[in-house]
Amino acid sequence: MNWPQILLRQALIIAGITLFMGLLLTVQTPDPFGRNWDRTQRQWLYCFLITVGCSLMIQLLARASTALINLRRTRRGQDTLPWPGWPLSLVCLVLGTLLGYSLAVELGNSLTGEKVLGPLRSDLRSTLGMLGMSLLPGLALTIYFVGRGQVEAARNQALNAERLAAENQLRLLESQLEPHMLFNTLANLRVLIGMDAARAQSMLDHLIAFLRATLNASRSGSHPLREEFARLRDYLALMQVRMGSRLQPQLDLPAELAELPVPPLLLQPLVENAIKHGLEPAIAGGLLQISARREGDQLILEVLDHGVGLSAAKPGAEAEGTHFGLHQVRARLATQFGDGAGLRLQSLEVPEHGTRARIHLPLSNAQTARPDPHPAP
Repeated sequence: MNWPQILLRQALIIAGITLFMGLLLTVQTPDPFGRNWDRTQRQWLYCFLITVGCSLMIQLLARASTALINLRRTRRGQDTLPWPGWPLSLVCLVLGTLLGYSLAVELGNSLTGEKVLGPLRSDLRSTLGMLGMSLLPGLALTIYFVGRGQVEAARNQALNAERLAAENQLRLLESQLEPHMLFNTLANLRVLIGMDAARAQSMLDHLIAFLRATLNASRSGSHPLREEFARLRDYLALMQVRMGSRLQPQLDLPAELAELPVPPLLLQPLVENAIKHGLEPAIAGGLLQISARREGDQLILEVLDHGVGLSAAKPGAEAEGTHFGLHQVRARLATQFGDGAGLRLQSLEVPEHGTRARIHLPLSNAQTARPDPHPAP
């Protein structure tokens, strides 16, 4: 909290309102700088005290109510609020003005020896008149500063969202450029160069294509489904260097769906999970099927592995990587397609063990999907 800036702002508010109210009363006073000079001085003193009193009481009530609201929200695990909201702000404005005005008048009476009646000691008509005169500048300033506060809060929220998006992009990039996968691939390529140069060159082409696609995906909110499958082929070719015949990939993309736009690398985390938590723990490996099809007005994307299955996954597997990968996929689907898209995991039982990850998204929105504000890096 920037206290010097807050104090400077309050000082300017008090000076401005005191000047306005003092001049208003001065022009209504006959001969204010002559025979009524003492009266003019007392009026300015009362204007200053009333302005300070109302400002302090309004601020105290507003900050106290905001603190109480945020205390309850914190206990419930909710985000804190920068202000108490319009209804409570208006209550703080009225009560703060009434209390501040009354205390300021009493203080002024003790300093000047006058017997000016404050709002709490006057008749209803006089009280309403005094409150109305005092509330107008307070209401105007409340509207101004609350509006500016809302703009500032929205800007801070946008900055936080951008920061979180950048952090998620870095985490996603780290998860998709796994160092051990790259090191294993490069080690295998080093061996292949001396044994099978043609195969080594083919693997190197796949590695270059995969790295280029991973690093360039952040520049685009979507790409054709055929590009998604092409990048998966590159990745699976690299994984086969390590797993050999234990990894049996099958990719099925109908020609009529090839040009549909999808978020880049949407299926990549699901394929990684299927290999890491489904097929690699299985001694014999297994089949990995990646498919796309149309069901009514829905595009269905599936990653199915005949590995150990969800129930047989090793303890902590979810914490090791699947949680972030699944969360990232669901977040991107929700951002671009809202409630019309989703991801569901299904455990396959006998006779075929394994796991099915199924994405559904609306075909009607596929051509006009909103740009992804958090594209995969």
